[in-house]
Amino acid sequence: QVQLLESGGGLVQAGGSLRLSCVASGSIVRINAMGWFRQAPGKQRELVATITSGGSTTNYAVSVKGRFTINRDNAKNTVYLQMNSLKPEDTAVYYCAAQKRATSSYDYWGQGTQVTVSS
Repeated sequence: QVQLLESGGGLVQAGGSLRLSCVASGSIVRINAMGWFRQAPGKQRELVATITSGGSTTNYAVSVKGRFTINRDNAKNTVYLQMNSLKPEDTAVYYCAAQKRATSSYDYWGQGTQVTVSS
């Protein structure tokens, strides 16, 4: 099994920054790409950013492109999400997810961390 533990959420004013971290433990060899997703109240969970296993390729939602940066440190089994120029519409629970090599699906999920951006 794989466990994902997020940290770094909190309350920030619009225009501010936060960095989320996600540490993976357990059967790390089962993991391929990793990503961040978010879910705002009353809305469906949406993809924020993903990164391949080696870190060479990233993908971002249009709404965060140019403001958020995803990267990973495989030596520490950690993926980060640097969020700059935050907007109230970025308020959501942010989830770390890992893609299972066997299925190519995001089968592993963290518990989520709350990010609240005040106007």
